[in-house]
Amino acid sequence: MDGTVLVADDDRTIRTVLTQALTRAGCKVHATSSLTTLMRWVAEGKGDVVISDVVMPDGNGLEMLPKIAKDRPGLPVIVISAQNTIMTAIKAAEAEAYDYLPKPFDLPDLMKRTARALERSGAPRRAVQTNDAADRDDLPLVGRTPVMQSLYRVVARVMNTDLPVLIWGESGTGKSLIGKAIHDFSDRRNLPFVTITSAELQDIEGPSRVLARVRGGTLLIDEIGDFPEEIQARIARMMDTPGEHAPRFLATSQSDLAAAMKAGSLRRDLYYRLSGATLHVPALRDRVEDISLLAAHFLERTESGNTAPRALSDGAAKVFANYQWPGNVRQLEHAMRQLSLTSRAPEITQAEAEQVLGAQPDPEPLRAQANTEKLGASVERHLRRYFDQHGSMLPPPGLYARILREIEAPLIEIALAATAGNQAKCADLLGINRNTLRKKITDLDIEVTRGRKMM
Repeated sequence: MDGTVLVADDDRTIRTVLTQALTRAGCKVHATSSLTTLMRWVAEGKGDVVISDVVMPDGNGLEMLPKIAKDRPGLPVIVISAQNTIMTAIKAAEAEAYDYLPKPFDLPDLMKRTARALERSGAPRRAVQTNDAADRDDLPLVGRTPVMQSLYRVVARVMNTDLPVLIWGESGTGKSLIGKAIHDFSDRRNLPFVTITSAELQDIEGPSRVLARVRGGTLLIDEIGDFPEEIQARIARMMDTPGEHAPRFLATSQSDLAAAMKAGSLRRDLYYRLSGATLHVPALRDRVEDISLLAAHFLERTESGNTAPRALSDGAAKVFANYQWPGNVRQLEHAMRQLSLTSRAPEITQAEAEQVLGAQPDPEPLRAQANTEKLGASVERHLRRYFDQHGSMLPPPGLYARILREIEAPLIEIALAATAGNQAKCADLLGINRNTLRKKITDLDIEVTRGRKMM
């Protein structure tokens, strides 16, 4: 790489790592922990690419993007942030950031994105328009897992288009919240957002009444896979009706509508009209690493001045991680509300977690699925969803290494737990050299603890 990169992050370790990596790649690097210093460098004409954190001691990195765009049109800004919510991805897209990566980021991936940014540093930028009224930090769309971060990026890309969007996923995963987020941060944010069900289109005048209500805003069709064929035909005609105030169409479904179309339960013409972009919202059991993050989010929302802050104990966190969550995020939110009211101490115990989940429907353990599906089939299903979430675009480069890392880390962690932390036995179990195991433990940042064997 050839060029100068400006790095702004209040974490000294991140500044050091980026400076060393970029310097080795051939770049000149100016690193700072101050947004004020960064903006001075930008004003002085320094730098071909900016890499900036969001939360800094002297300001917000996203709020600086409009000024950077004004002072230095064409200067690419890569945003990195530990605030791994859909809001960060959306705000980065609204502010015309060149790219966005959640922390912890994959260094080779960031280097490749920086290289592309240096190649395209002359790309034009548009003026930024912000809308504080659309600030929805309360959206419970939280997740650090790659599958959720990919979903956030796709949402950010499609929100200001007029493409129809299909949003599918199990009940309780947050499909309607995704639809509302697309509306609230789109150019139609000041127009109505209307959700309709099959009942509202039963009679022949239903479509005209719905169009009069939405008035060019966003129309969300809830669970379209359950609509009878006659009403599906009415929706198809609604979408074909031209007009100055035509709405944007979104639709949700608990099933994969492509499969429904092939099975004949969904009209082919309606499927192709709606599938301008397809978003799959993963089940909670497919992003177990997000459970503790979501639980903390919901506990914080339920706190009041009269109650002490609540947190999950290690035992409670393990109980939640092993639960199948048939009701998904909605069920988790309900469980955390109960615990915030009934827990007697600041730390929620394993017994309390087991008690509240005992009252939930179908409390089957996550590991029970292993008896019904081979690993290869499960991985294939995960990868197909991952590619579907990117629509017509390809995932970021480096997919092979990322997938291997995702599989390798839990494999080693479980093998270590099964051998009570004995690295010699673990290496023998895995069939690898003990030094290789030690290196992987270090590289993957795996914590080794000794305890009772699992088997």
